[in-house]
Amino acid sequence: MEINGLPLHPLVVHAAVVFGPLAALAALAYLVPSWRERVRWPMVGLAVVATLAIVAAYLTGDNFLENKPELRSSPLVEKHEDLAGQLLWITIAFGVIALATGFLARRGALRVVLDVLLAVSAVLVLVWVVRTGDAGAQSVWS
Repeated sequence: MEINGLPLHPLVVHAAVVFGPLAALAALAYLVPSWRERVRWPMVGLAVVATLAIVAAYLTGDNFLENKPELRSSPLVEKHEDLAGQLLWITIAFGVIALATGFLARRGALRVVLDVLLAVSAVLVLVWVVRTGDAGAQSVWS
């Protein structure tokens, strides 16, 4: 997939790198009791956008490697690809948890469970976006 001769992956990746951490930070802000109601809908919206951006980055990266099979032999590209696969599933889980938290969690045990899962998944998204992005940058610039 290309746009005006440029591979789509390096373009889409910027949305993933911006919206993934923004969604994770919004989710962590949502956990602050005094901010919960103000941050609920931005958190839900950002979680959806981040999930879509990271899925798009994964799919375009996979397509990019199909068109450039010589890159698969690089250990740096392989590391980036492995981390991207992990990030994909972490982000999908985060998106589902963020939606469930935003729509279902009002009080009680469900709220506590969803808040814990939201916090853990948000931190994982932050860490894996940085790790995956760094591995991708290393594979390009090393």
